[in-house]
Amino acid sequence: MELCSKEAVKYVWEGAIPLQIHLHESEVTTLPPPPPILVLGSRIGYLPLLVPLIKPHFSSTLPPGTDTVWFDYKGLPLKWYIPTGVLFDLLCAEPERPWNLTVHFRGHPGDVLTPCEGEDSVKWSYINSLKEAAYIINGNCKNVMNMSQADQLELWQSLVKGNMDGYLRISSRLKLGPLGEDCIVRSASSSAQPRQAIGEPDFTGSGRPCRIPVRLYVRNISEDLDDLEDAVPIDNWDRISYINRPVEIHKEEGHLSFKCAMKTLLPKIFFEEPLVDDHEFLREGETVGADSSYGDSETIGGSWNAQAEEIPFAGQPQVQLLKKSKIKMIRIQGIELDMDIPFFWVVNNLKNPEYFLHICVFIGTSTDQSTFR
Repeated sequence: MELCSKEAVKYVWEGAIPLQIHLHESEVTTLPPPPPILVLGSRIGYLPLLVPLIKPHFSSTLPPGTDTVWFDYKGLPLKWYIPTGVLFDLLCAEPERPWNLTVHFRGHPGDVLTPCEGEDSVKWSYINSLKEAAYIINGNCKNVMNMSQADQLELWQSLVKGNMDGYLRISSRLKLGPLGEDCIVRSASSSAQPRQAIGEPDFTGSGRPCRIPVRLYVRNISEDLDDLEDAVPIDNWDRISYINRPVEIHKEEGHLSFKCAMKTLLPKIFFEEPLVDDHEFLREGETVGADSSYGDSETIGGSWNAQAEEIPFAGQPQVQLLKKSKIKMIRIQGIELDMDIPFFWVVNNLKNPEYFLHICVFIGTSTDQSTFR
């Protein structure tokens, strides 16, 4: 299997979810109420980026006040900095098409969501995630921080407009991939690369363990559930366990399957076979690079760290429950993958544009262990 497939990446970039968006009844001031609006939401995009399409449809019926836009699904406020496709894969155990969402322009739930101040908030959340991914892969994020304003804008606009070729042209300069089984970051263009800061080591291809940025979302459902369509809807983010950590691969390990990679992320789930490397979970509140000497004022994932605190980490007490749990389903980009597929293929072709691989895991647990908490 080839390391990279432009066709697979193209499918990811063109992936979209049909959305049927309703205005919350408390904000309807006209009769008859406005009909819902149907839009296509890019899987790799973010819900706030749809507001310019949605607001004109509902503007004539909104009550007086200042707009602070947010969305919910069956009463659950949706976290705007999680890609739309990830939200869909995680919250719709059985895909719902169109996906029925509710939009709010008033009454922002500040105790649950950080406010989104429009496209700029989404952009900076994305850039911070990109810095974090760069740090994980290369041991530093100077290439991202040294981007010109023009390149940074073009990179972002390519994402917003779904321009894959433009995105790949700019992102290739960041030296973040593709990744190969020799654990070397392969750059599509080795010329005109930003130089490392004086005195800062460049770990790329130096024999340093290959580290792959992963965000794992673990949802518990009933162990006895035969049809995922009957899964109880998520009504609180406390019912989702969030793990933000890399998969670390040593050069001597060579070929690595998707299943082996999942063993390093959820070792207690795959305890029936020897692990490739029995990594521990991050301690609660710990983030990637927290123990490093990286001291730049633009810290890794600065915005994300504050946001990630809103989603509980799977800590050590929670891991004990996994021993009596089993995997019901794993989704990446809406796909249930063969567990024997090469992990490097998954990473290179199914990652999101901020270079994180988002994995949604459904775990069946007994009734008295319905959540990790």
